[in-house]
Amino acid sequence: MFKRYIVSFALAATMFTTASDACTGITLTAKDGSVIHARTLEFAVDLGSNVLVVPRGYKRQGTTPDGKNGKKWTSKYASIGANGSGVPWIFDGFNEKGLSMGLFYHPTTAVYMPYKKSDAKNTIAVWELGSYILENFATTEEVKKNIKNIVVPAVVFKEWGFVPPVHFIVTDAKGKSIVIEYLKGKLHVFDNPLGVLTNSPSFDWHMTNLRNYPNLGATQPKSRKVGGIELKPFGMGAGMVGLPGDFTPPSRFVRAVAFTTSILPTSNGKETVIEAFHILNNFDIPKGAAREPHKDKHGNIIADFTTWTSASDLKAKKFYFRTYNNSQIRMVDLNKMNLNAKKIVTIPMEGKESIKELQAQ
Repeated sequence: MFKRYIVSFALAATMFTTASDACTGITLTAKDGSVIHARTLEFAVDLGSNVLVVPRGYKRQGTTPDGKNGKKWTSKYASIGANGSGVPWIFDGFNEKGLSMGLFYHPTTAVYMPYKKSDAKNTIAVWELGSYILENFATTEEVKKNIKNIVVPAVVFKEWGFVPPVHFIVTDAKGKSIVIEYLKGKLHVFDNPLGVLTNSPSFDWHMTNLRNYPNLGATQPKSRKVGGIELKPFGMGAGMVGLPGDFTPPSRFVRAVAFTTSILPTSNGKETVIEAFHILNNFDIPKGAAREPHKDKHGNIIADFTTWTSASDLKAKKFYFRTYNNSQIRMVDLNKMNLNAKKIVTIPMEGKESIKELQAQ
């Protein structure tokens, strides 16, 4: 297995620079106050992700561009979520206080902060920032107050061989959401009232782009007369005519807003988790449907696909997921884990599809 991941990571170095920008994140709230953060993760190769449970009291150290020791901290809160490429850092998950974080690709847009040697004690590499947030803060307000004290410069992620361009969505147990981006070398924190995130360009651009779709709605439009001719909709769903259906980040952002703001109310967390997976079915990318026009140097087709989809119940503290090779929804309950353990617990996400045969009664 380890050898297979090494091969995958080698391919990643050539693939990620052009593909891997199709992740979609949403936020839903149930009648009982349960907040669900859910997302898809797309890459051009399988990252070999696992579920990690990081305990309280776990010692960390950030990475700097020049190899010096970065910021040191000890986890205040236990957290759970999915990693990638075998690293001990969470890419998407939540902590025991119900604060969630999702790392999303942000190509051609993310430009990190300048760095000088005196910044080392406050410096964190971008792939470490998500875990830092989960391990130190309980609400989005705490994150907004403290994130400005952290230096996030361009650091090469050795597993991939380049600096990964990313941004983040952070949501707390009350449903308040923010987006963290590094644009032109400066930190930007945006309030995110819709709880939706995709990829490039910047978050404020996506919010402005929504103004191109003011007529979209779930309600069936009435027939109307044009030049004396009555025009009737062909069938149900005509309110969404014009909804962009491609895999680009702007189109997925609009589509995610349309679906999350039009679903029927849900009663509780479990019901809302199922609804989140249904919504994200609309963003599932099969292998080959979104590809580059050229192959890599090894002759491989460079194509994004949905490697896994997750949903975090921030009230019940449960992490749900399914993968490309196993669509069965699985769950890890943070409440049942030892939050004071000495080491990170790793739970495999991989598995094969199980098809249940039914017999006549």
